[in-house]
Amino acid sequence: MFIADVVNRGTLPALEKAWAFTEARHRVLTENIANIDTPGYRTKHLDTAVFQEALGQALARRSEDPTGAFELPASQQFHTDSGGRLVVTPTEEPPENILFHDGTNARLERQMAMLAENAMMHQMVAELLKSRFSGLKQAISGQVG
Repeated sequence: MFIADVVNRGTLPALEKAWAFTEARHRVLTENIANIDTPGYRTKHLDTAVFQEALGQALARRSEDPTGAFELPASQQFHTDSGGRLVVTPTEEPPENILFHDGTNARLERQMAMLAENAMMHQMVAELLKSRFSGLKQAISGQVG
């Protein structure tokens, strides 16, 4: 019970959700890149702005009630299951007034740029999680940093 209280408080639940989102978005973007030459393939999309908005709402509710559960509001693209895990449902990326001759709407340069941006976000969340767990480890072992 004590450990559950420690890891479900503070920023850890938000970082866990951000980690899961960037991981899922990475899979979506790599699938888009892998299918760049597939005729008729429509790119999938996980909207970071919608996720960040939901994360902000969850953090605001958490600051009002620090003892409450961390609940991420559901959207068309993601929700949390009964176990608290993030479940994503990518949507078809809206066309930018361009459909190529093979019926796709994918541009490799744009997908690669989004992949690089997502990788940086994932790395940042990983570093923050590492820092939080390192602090917990020090506290549990009685070390003063």
